[in-house]
Amino acid sequence: MELKDSVDERPEWQSLQRHKQSLADMNLQNLFAEDDGRFEKFSFRFNDLLYDFSKNLIDSHTLKLLVDLAESTGLNDRINALFSGEPVNVTENRPALHTALRMSSGQVMVNGNNVVPEIIAIREKMRDISERLRAGLWLGSTGKPITTVVNLGVGGSDLGPRMVCQAFKHEASVNVKVLFVSSIDGNEVVDTLKKLNPETTLFIVCSKSFTTVDTLVNAETAKQWLIKSLGKNRSLSNHFIGVSGNPEKMLDFGVDPEHQLPIWDWVGGRYSVWSTVGLSIAISLGMHQFEKFLLGAAEADKHFCETHLTRNIPVIQALISIWYNNFHGASTQVILPYDHRLHVLPAFLQQLEMESNGKGVTLNGNQVSCDTAPIIWGEFGPNAQHAFYQLLHQGTRFVPVEFIAVACNTAVPENHQELALTNCFAQSRALMQGQTATKNDHSHREMPHYHPGNKPSTTILLRELTPENLGSLIAFYEHKVFVQSVIWNINPFDQWGVELGKKLAGQLQSDQLDPAFHLQPSYDDSTLGLIAFVRKAST
Repeated sequence: MELKDSVDERPEWQSLQRHKQSLADMNLQNLFAEDDGRFEKFSFRFNDLLYDFSKNLIDSHTLKLLVDLAESTGLNDRINALFSGEPVNVTENRPALHTALRMSSGQVMVNGNNVVPEIIAIREKMRDISERLRAGLWLGSTGKPITTVVNLGVGGSDLGPRMVCQAFKHEASVNVKVLFVSSIDGNEVVDTLKKLNPETTLFIVCSKSFTTVDTLVNAETAKQWLIKSLGKNRSLSNHFIGVSGNPEKMLDFGVDPEHQLPIWDWVGGRYSVWSTVGLSIAISLGMHQFEKFLLGAAEADKHFCETHLTRNIPVIQALISIWYNNFHGASTQVILPYDHRLHVLPAFLQQLEMESNGKGVTLNGNQVSCDTAPIIWGEFGPNAQHAFYQLLHQGTRFVPVEFIAVACNTAVPENHQELALTNCFAQSRALMQGQTATKNDHSHREMPHYHPGNKPSTTILLRELTPENLGSLIAFYEHKVFVQSVIWNINPFDQWGVELGKKLAGQLQSDQLDPAFHLQPSYDDSTLGLIAFVRKAST
């Protein structure tokens, strides 16, 4: 179904604009006062997850109009296209089959081949590698067991596995420690290597193209560290595993073919945590826990495919975000987890949403006619209360909030868990309720105490933080992003803006080798001035 580029010209969009104008005086407290069943009406349960949308500036008619908009874009057909392996990544003419990575059986055809058996076979190779490492059976070049694994990656090759490993670090293997290095500037890799024993350290070089400069410069530094420590004559075969779609480049670097794991071209980096990129998760938590993570995502996929749009959690989550982004003028959205185990989640979601939907061109190659992805930001909630909540409560910006909390956590003292949840619920209530000036005194002395309230939020509760529940949560966010892309008629699976930055960095690095670089007319005065300052500072 080919859509009009100008989504804002669709009748369903214009109906929402009129509806927004009619709700100028909508008040959240009044909505609750008028409807004792509002929480049940606007909250949805999925296994051990609860999504409470009731503190949003919506009513039943709002949701109906939003669903009408989604249906008018052919959303159901696009969901089918996504899961069946059609080339939904139109600029690269590829499918986007991160959902197939969660499957344990079945059939998904790509170029005439069923990719599911290959996925399962590679999963078994991940199992073999991870179990050998966890059992102390993977030996370094001096015969000592590997006890530290360092994942070298950036973006999707770092944030996804880092987020999951951080979430369950208290359940990690006691025999092998998993660390992450992503920074290009050298500080992180140098600081990490100082603490490690080269005889017992293995590096996972994780890059889909195996040309990502950030990752390869860290990998080369790691290789030279090993050579310097172990000697030039030592084999480094058991000190490197490669995860990439480029076996030739891995071999050129020195990764043994037996230690190579593939990434398929139909998996985008920010959607790759379910793939071989998740090897570090399997090593840290065990392959059985990684498979529970996959299972939770697969269950969320089933819900997304089979549930009517009016009760479909990621669809509703996406539509409410569009409601604020496109009809309330909210340019940002904040993510606030109230469980420290999820403190990497805002950064992960930042990449997922903004790299996917930060687009200004439609599937038809024309400029979009409305705003696309909002700016996603966030922080661990209790810390954020003492940092930027002031702006959320009394600032002039309209910022929709998503709170994420875990209901049960027996690993911490009960009073800590109770305080975290109490603060989460109180903050969502404070945003909604606000505070009037004392005794309606609107004097200059009292007005600083005034909180306008009526600020919307969604609360997502996990009964417990388990790999399965986290898998469902992340898969729902992926589907939310896809739904938004369908409505905006953009491609969420490419990232040409990222590629341009890489290209120019490579060109600049090469051009600086020319002694007459400062005379090149192709560079702007600012770039030349910055480089001149660095050169002078370095002499």
